[in-house]
Amino acid sequence: MASSDLVERPRAPQLRLYPERPDPRPGKLDGVLHAIEAAIVAPLARRRGRDLFRIVPRVRTRAAELTETPLPMLQQLVRASAIDVRRSDFKDEVAIAETFALLRELSGRTLGKRHHDVQLVGAFAILSGTIAEMATGEGKTLTAGLAAAAIALAGTPVHVVTVNDYLARRDAELIMPLFRAVGLTVGIVVEGMELADRQQAYAADITYCTNKELAFDYLRDRMVLGQQSGDLRLRLSALGGRSARLGELRLRGLHFALVDEADSVLVDEARTPLVISGSAKAENDPSVIAAALDIARGLAAERHYRVLADERRIQLTPVGRNEVEALTRELGAPWKSRVMREELVRQALSALLLFHRDEHYVVREGKVMIVDPSTGRRSKDRSWSDGLHQMIETKEELELSDQRVTIARMTYQRFFRRYGRLAGMTGTASHVAGELWRVYRLPVATIPTHRPSRRSYRPDRVLSDEESKWQAIIARTIELHKVGAPVLIGTGSVAASEQAGRRLLAAGLVHEVLNAQQDMHEAAIVARAGEVGRITVVTSMAGRGTDIPLGPGAADVGGLHVIMSERHEARRIDDQLAGRAGRQGEPGHVEAILSLEDAILATDAPPWLRRVAASLSASFGDTGRRLAIRLAQKHAERLHARMRMALLKSDRNTQKTLAFAGRAE
Repeated sequence: MASSDLVERPRAPQLRLYPERPDPRPGKLDGVLHAIEAAIVAPLARRRGRDLFRIVPRVRTRAAELTETPLPMLQQLVRASAIDVRRSDFKDEVAIAETFALLRELSGRTLGKRHHDVQLVGAFAILSGTIAEMATGEGKTLTAGLAAAAIALAGTPVHVVTVNDYLARRDAELIMPLFRAVGLTVGIVVEGMELADRQQAYAADITYCTNKELAFDYLRDRMVLGQQSGDLRLRLSALGGRSARLGELRLRGLHFALVDEADSVLVDEARTPLVISGSAKAENDPSVIAAALDIARGLAAERHYRVLADERRIQLTPVGRNEVEALTRELGAPWKSRVMREELVRQALSALLLFHRDEHYVVREGKVMIVDPSTGRRSKDRSWSDGLHQMIETKEELELSDQRVTIARMTYQRFFRRYGRLAGMTGTASHVAGELWRVYRLPVATIPTHRPSRRSYRPDRVLSDEESKWQAIIARTIELHKVGAPVLIGTGSVAASEQAGRRLLAAGLVHEVLNAQQDMHEAAIVARAGEVGRITVVTSMAGRGTDIPLGPGAADVGGLHVIMSERHEARRIDDQLAGRAGRQGEPGHVEAILSLEDAILATDAPPWLRRVAASLSASFGDTGRRLAIRLAQKHAERLHARMRMALLKSDRNTQKTLAFAGRAE
């Protein structure tokens, strides 16, 4: 989708055909130095946010002079100020304030919304190459629109990156009238678009897209470019009449990325490498996969294998290896190879014990679809590698899909560091401020709220078992429903949300469920969740970017009431869900009703941590149980941080190997 140009605007000449920043090549001591820098930079987030308020008086002074200015004059003035912003390389604060003031006035006339002070500060942080930490409900969509317009008017193409198609389309359409008023073209990239439509969307001044679509489009471009990716080679290729390759490119380079929900995209998603794969003939026929599952079902935990739940892997014991050898002695290939048979059994055990339906994946239309753990959404085009996907399909008695082989691979860390400029926004960046600096060289600026928060928190309740927890949640929901309070019950998986739905139904409570099975109805469910008497059960799908407006009378009964039924693997995800209540000074309440049998402690934590939890619970009661849950969450956060750094290190080593071999990503 693209809007037509309505006014002439400056366009910076594109000096390179496909601009991107070269990969940094860290030295031996850089990791240590970056860690020291992060320890210094991260705690300054609040101070940095206060310092950025210096832009506000300048904008206010200029804005007061523009209220009677005709629209054509505003359009001419904003073009002139944008030229000054471009000439100063986004460093002239007077020119930035002038541009913001003009865009603020145009926003009031086209959208009916003028930016608050904190939104001006957030946009200024973005232009300064910073992560703007703005509390949920502070209007990050409008903030991003202001920053994107200023960047694009200065002649720099900008990608506004968010976490799902719904938010990309919603945010672009919301700010579209402002962009059109200043003559900017806008593109939207969502799943399922054809090549020509993608090229048109990326050719726009501002492109709204998801991190997955953007990163995979870049990776496909790298496959097209191959070794001819240097600017000089591209120009020689075009001059030599071999420009057909250039016509296959989707993007036009990596100029400026404005990442919404930056901690989700740059941190949570960074645990999983980006892989483009192709179909390949399965290494093992269905009978081999079925045999592996049968063998795995006959093995005994602890005796034959150990489940390392916190590392999400299976370890065969020496007794288990001998047992597998004995059970497969009469079988043919590939069971004759010790490495192959043990890998097959490990994969089968993983499919049975580590990957659960309606938690890690859903089955739709006869296919296994992976559920993203940080967003709760289906990943339609993703599949597990090394035959694991086919193991799970066999477990679910589905038709086997083709096995996939890796064609191209890259990490989010390496991809986003290739942008000429990088910035972002989120409500929960402080917890990972050190990592954002170490990996991306991005400082965090914490920006105060526009209005004082009226969100209240109850102390966590931690029950001894799952049944007691759900009884308490249903009793609390009935109590709130009697006074008409809208209730949002947060769950950790599709299965848990369906279980909550069944229990609510048994209690005679009308409700709606939003999870990966109902994602097509997301907008309608979210729009009604803040109405009086409404009960909505959600997974983490409703935790980021979703604005739940309060219906008439809802504020009078305390606003939206969020009940968390379990803690997520990162506190930031919990904070995002809590942030659905009490937005922009509205009333709201948050409480967590948990149990010692929740996955984060009972199955995902290592045995030593479960023993510590039992001791704390026995010695200190509810206080000890709360501490145990928090320790389990901290353990998960540290483990995932180590996994991300290990992936980054592995990616760097792979990059060196490929560079030595003369191959592309």
